[in-house]
Amino acid sequence: MNAVNFNEVYSKHAKRLYYIAYQYTRDEFLAEDIVQESFLKAYRKLDTVEDNGKLGAWLSAITARTAIDFLRSEKRRQWTPMDYTKLEPLHGLGAVAGSGSSTEEAAVIRLFQEEIGGSIENLSKEFQEVLILKMQYGLKETEIASRLNLKSATVKTRLYRARKQLRQILAAG
Repeated sequence: MNAVNFNEVYSKHAKRLYYIAYQYTRDEFLAEDIVQESFLKAYRKLDTVEDNGKLGAWLSAITARTAIDFLRSEKRRQWTPMDYTKLEPLHGLGAVAGSGSSTEEAAVIRLFQEEIGGSIENLSKEFQEVLILKMQYGLKETEIASRLNLKSATVKTRLYRARKQLRQILAAG
């Protein structure tokens, strides 16, 4: 496709793609970056498009996937060893984790995170895998299932059992 046609495609679809990206990111600048990245990806693979009538849907899918990939990579870059807010139900630290303003509370939270990290090591490898992918990387059960080549029901069962064992380990400790 020559530059003129691509410019037409860009002007026709950019606004809608921006809206899609913004729905995921809730950030104007990130949405613009994602749209640009999406058009770059599309430009590289433009020769694979067989039906120009479906170009808009194809671009929308690329934009949505690019936005999701970007959010996942951001989450991985910013993760801490353990996110205590997801573990509150396990140990009942709601009051401590809620305010988190004093140095003493921060130290308690950090010690709890280290305790959880050490406790996870006592779980079997299959329980560790699903729990870490769920808690540290924020993946959904279906995403974990596809990454580990498991059924979704198996992942749910392993997550349930891993959390149960983790509660027992923490209660005993």
